[in-house]
Amino acid sequence: MLYDKPKIYVISDAAFMIEVADRISDEASEAITSLTHLLDDADHEAIVDIVPSYRSIMVEYDLLKSDAAGMEDELARLCESHAQRIDRSVRLIEIPVCYSTPHAPDLDQVAVLSGLEPQEVIDLHSEPVYQVSAMGFTPGFPYLSGLDHAIAVPRRATPRAAVAAGSIGIAGEQTGIYPVTSPGGWQIIGRTPLTLFDPQRIDPFLLATGDTVRFIPIDDKTYYSMGGELHD
Repeated sequence: MLYDKPKIYVISDAAFMIEVADRISDEASEAITSLTHLLDDADHEAIVDIVPSYRSIMVEYDLLKSDAAGMEDELARLCESHAQRIDRSVRLIEIPVCYSTPHAPDLDQVAVLSGLEPQEVIDLHSEPVYQVSAMGFTPGFPYLSGLDHAIAVPRRATPRAAVAAGSIGIAGEQTGIYPVTSPGGWQIIGRTPLTLFDPQRIDPFLLATGDTVRFIPIDDKTYYSMGGELHD
């Protein structure tokens, strides 16, 4: 449940943790998103970095521009004003996904574990509107909440040494997208031709915490016409 007011903890000599709830929930994600925007819009000269997660936000600050007491007071003030939520439209990002072989090496296994046909897994995976609840693991990796419980399956028993960039995976009750080629143990059921992380772009990240995502099934021809690659 959400706290009546966010709790602020010291986690290092130059960082605080702001916690908004005692468990992960849609309400916690919404509160994190609005509070993150509020902190960002405050444009405080001492704040160096703002890192949102499922139910908390890490705020790193510059010790040369604020001391701990001053920073804690400022964060408390901002949290007090959080009662008046920032009214922002939520972005909906459509992600094209090719669910066919060789882009979905674990689709059949997910179907077996779920007691479903592969097409039923695809239908259930592409039906919801997901929320980006957190970012991490690798640059631009979105942890997406809202997965249908029917296809919530465990990670692979043996992780892969390399999962191709753009791969869509399932791990427990979450789904996510690998933005860069990296090791990983999620069950891979598809791949998008979109680039989630590009350090050369003005905004390197395609997605951000608080965004919503819908997966759009595409065939092989469309995947390759959009610049998709073979498994590397």
